[in-house]
Amino acid sequence: MTAVSFEDLVVAEPARLWTRERRFGAGLIVAGAAAAVGFGALATGEDARFTLTDDPAGAAVAVNGRVGAIAFAVLAVAAGAALLVPAARRWFVWLLGAGIVGVVLSFLCWQISAADPGLNFMPVVDIMRGTFIAALPLVFGALAGVLCERSGVVNVAIEGQLLTGAFMGALLGSIAASAWVGIIGGILGGVLISALLAWFAIRYLVDQVVLGVVLNLLALGLTGFVYEQVMRPEPEKYNQPPKVPVWEIPLLSNIPVLGPALFTGTIFLFLGLALVVVISVALFRTRWGLRTRSVGEHPEAADTVGIKVLRLRYINVLLAGVVAGIGGAYFTLGWVAQFGKNMVSGRGFIALAALIFGHWSPTGALFAALFFGFADKLSGYLASIASPIPSDFLAMLPYLATVLAVAGLVGRVRAPAADGKPYVKG
Repeated sequence: MTAVSFEDLVVAEPARLWTRERRFGAGLIVAGAAAAVGFGALATGEDARFTLTDDPAGAAVAVNGRVGAIAFAVLAVAAGAALLVPAARRWFVWLLGAGIVGVVLSFLCWQISAADPGLNFMPVVDIMRGTFIAALPLVFGALAGVLCERSGVVNVAIEGQLLTGAFMGALLGSIAASAWVGIIGGILGGVLISALLAWFAIRYLVDQVVLGVVLNLLALGLTGFVYEQVMRPEPEKYNQPPKVPVWEIPLLSNIPVLGPALFTGTIFLFLGLALVVVISVALFRTRWGLRTRSVGEHPEAADTVGIKVLRLRYINVLLAGVVAGIGGAYFTLGWVAQFGKNMVSGRGFIALAALIFGHWSPTGALFAALFFGFADKLSGYLASIASPIPSDFLAMLPYLATVLAVAGLVGRVRAPAADGKPYVKG
């Protein structure tokens, strides 16, 4: 009798027709076609100018509004069509990015060309600088989430960590008349919320999502109360912290377009970018990182090889508080030189979305934060050129981008296996 192998008995699963790449490809084709028809019809024959310096009359890339709107929309359609080809899977991220950029540029060609004379230009340098400014607190918040959730602790309390860091940064910075003391105060504020998160979640096994919501409300109520009782009556004494200085990196700051955005800024900009690199290398290239990921994926197995699971979780959650506290201090020491009630305005939750969108990776979180920061800056730019789009819609644009980005990943991302699951040593 001829032996029959197991492989011969297995019936191959039929290939799925509508794979992820093809669904996104079809979506890009529809979006690009709609942009070509809609934006192309609404755009005018005037040039849409993308200025490359801070001078509106300086060097610029000029594109005929209607031609540009149609051409960039066709680029999106072409990228979508390429995603329908099976071999395009390896180029998925690049093609998807090209398609999205095409739709955005098509939209901008319409908006800029249709603006009033004197406003029909887009300051690329200012947009890039504003994108990084808006993205910075999201970067710090998302990195705090990476440290917690890679260790198996859900961090819904990012909003509270940022808000308390902003409050403590303003308070101590004002009292000491020092921005550097204010940064230390911000770290203390972030660590305070993190300590409560670690204590209740790790020691008392409280539901981590509910606990995060409660800590956010605690931070909101506590900072609001002290603001009304102390800061508001005597703002010159308790709510006028000095801002950190702006530094320029020699030579690099003179690079066109990128220089003013990446190499001219406060210590928060350089700290944020450095932390992305440091945490990424530490998480994936060091013993600490291996232990952290093992604790977040399979704490029982980690415990059997001698890793102190609970201690490592405590340490990482407190480190997350340090990072989030710096991000909170940015609001009051690097952005505006005063504290306001609920000034974080939901950015902690956008940072949480950036964490998910970035696949629980430091570099992914950075690019996700830049995406949301661009949406925030874009809404302000469109309002400044008197866009016909309703102002209420422009105000919700960053949050709408957050919802669409995360909704598009439903079922396609996986959190660390032990994320949110308390560990009880056997």
